Amino acid sequence: MIWQLVLLTVTAAPLCCSDSPPRVSRSLSRVWGPGLRAEVVLPARYFHIQAVDTHGNNFTFSPTKDAFQIRITCPEEQYTRVGVQLLDRKDGSFLVRYRMYASYKNLQIEVTLNSKHVADSPYFLEGPVYSEECYCPEPNSNVWLKHMACNESIQQIERDLRHFPTVDPDKIAVEIPERFGHRQSLCHYTIKDNKVYIKTYGEHVGFRIFMDSFLLSLTSKVKVPAVEFFVNLGDWPLEKRKTQPIHPIFSWCGSTDTKDIVMPTYDLTDSMLETMGRVSLDMTSVQGNTGPRWEEKNNTAFWRGRDSCKERLELVKMSRQHPDLIDAAFTHFFFFKHDERLYGPIVQPISFFNFFKYKYQILIDGTVAAYRMPYLLAGNSVILKQDSIYYEHFYSELQPWKHYVPFKKDLSDLLEKIQWVKDHDNEAKKIAQAGQEFARNNLMGEHIFCYYFKLFQAYAKLQVSEPKIREGMEIVKHSSDNLFPCKCHRDMVKDEL
Repeated sequence: MIWQLVLLTVTAAPLCCSDSPPRVSRSLSRVWGPGLRAEVVLPARYFHIQAVDTHGNNFTFSPTKDAFQIRITCPEEQYTRVGVQLLDRKDGSFLVRYRMYASYKNLQIEVTLNSKHVADSPYFLEGPVYSEECYCPEPNSNVWLKHMACNESIQQIERDLRHFPTVDPDKIAVEIPERFGHRQSLCHYTIKDNKVYIKTYGEHVGFRIFMDSFLLSLTSKVKVPAVEFFVNLGDWPLEKRKTQPIHPIFSWCGSTDTKDIVMPTYDLTDSMLETMGRVSLDMTSVQGNTGPRWEEKNNTAFWRGRDSCKERLELVKMSRQHPDLIDAAFTHFFFFKHDERLYGPIVQPISFFNFFKYKYQILIDGTVAAYRMPYLLAGNSVILKQDSIYYEHFYSELQPWKHYVPFKKDLSDLLEKIQWVKDHDNEAKKIAQAGQEFARNNLMGEHIFCYYFKLFQAYAKLQVSEPKIREGMEIVKHSSDNLFPCKCHRDMVKDEL
C-alpha cells in the first residue's frame, strides 16, 4: 500500500494518571537515532525520543498529557510518500519508524510538542535520501561500514570462520553438492559485480526467498565483495564431520556439535525487511507492544507453541500439574500424538504481543533453537531459557543471570527457577530490562545488515580463487514493479573490498 501524505501526526496514548503529573520539557527532551541520517538506508528507518521533564529527569512511564507529533516532508515535493508510526515504549521513550516509498532530494523531520519543536527539531536529511527499493550501492565498503556504525569485529563470525583457514570455491562447488545436495536443500550463491546468482539443490527450496530478498536488499545498498557460498535451507545445521575436510555451510542456526557458519535467522531477517510491510511482528513493532507495566503483569510463567520436541510435552504436563506457576498449552500438534488427557485441549494461537501480559517467558527449543528469542528479549518480561546445544547468531553475547534465567534441558529445575524469579522480583525486573536493552542495541535492522556484510567480507578474504558464475546458475533479479523509480547519484567507481 502506498501512503500519499504530507503530514502524519501520531499521538501517544496515556498509560497512567496522576494528580499533578510532571510536564515534558521540549528543550530537555532528546531525539536521536539512525533514522535522522540520510546515509543510513534501511527498509524502515527509525529514531528515538526520550521524554524529559522540566527538572531534567527522564520519564520512566508514558507522559500523561503531553504527546509528540511527527511530521516528515520533502519541501520540494507536493506529496511526501512516507509511512510514519510513533510507538510508545511505556518507559518514557518513544520509537518513531518510517518507511519511504520513494526517494527524495532531502527530507525534513519535525518533532513537536504542542506545536512547538522538541530538542533540535527540525532535522534536515540532506540527500539524496534513498528508499529501500532504490538500487544505489555505496561503492566504498569502508564508507558504508562507518555510516552504519558497524562493529569492527564480530566474535561469532571469527569463531565460525576459524575452522576454515582457506576456502577453495572450485573445490566446494563440487564437493558440497556431492555430500549434501541429494539429501538436503541448499542454495549455491555467487555474488559477482554486485549481482546475485543462484543454483538450488534438493526438493524443498522455498525458503530461498528469504535469502534472495536479503541479498538483493544488501547489494542495493553497498558493493558486496565477490563471494561464493552455500546456504542450508533446513532447520538443522549440517557439518558434523569430526575428520577433515569439513565444508563451509551457512546456516540460520548453529550448534555445539556442528561447524556451520551461523547467520541471523530467516525469521529475524525477513521481519526486518518487511517492517511496516506484510509482517506485524518485528524488532520495532514489539517495542511498542510490551504489555502493561512490570508491576501489573500476570505473575505466571507463560508458553504457547507446537509439539516440536519432547521437552515441550513435559512442559505442558507440568503446567497442568502446577497451573499457579505455569500457563503452557499447545496450539498445534504435528510430531506427536495428541493425548488430551495428558496435554489438555489445543488452544487458539494468540498475538505475540499478548505474551507480554506475563512477567515470565519460557523459552524452550523447537526442532532447533526457538527463533522467538529476539522478540522475547525486546519485551518487558524476563526469559527463562532452556539449556541447549543450539544457538542463534547473537547467543554468545548473552549472559545467564544478566539477560535471562537459565534452566536445565530436562526441565528438572524449572519450577525452582520460576519460584526464584517470583521470590526475587527486583532482580527479575533488572534481568528483563537488561535483555530489553540488549535487543534494542544489538538486534535492530542496521545490526542485521552489518552482520551479514561483515560475514561475507571476512569469508571472501578466505577464498583462494575467484568466485565463478557456475553452470546452471540463474540471476536473482530485482523487482521491476517499483512505482517510483529513483536516480542513483553515487559515483559508481570500483572499490577494492
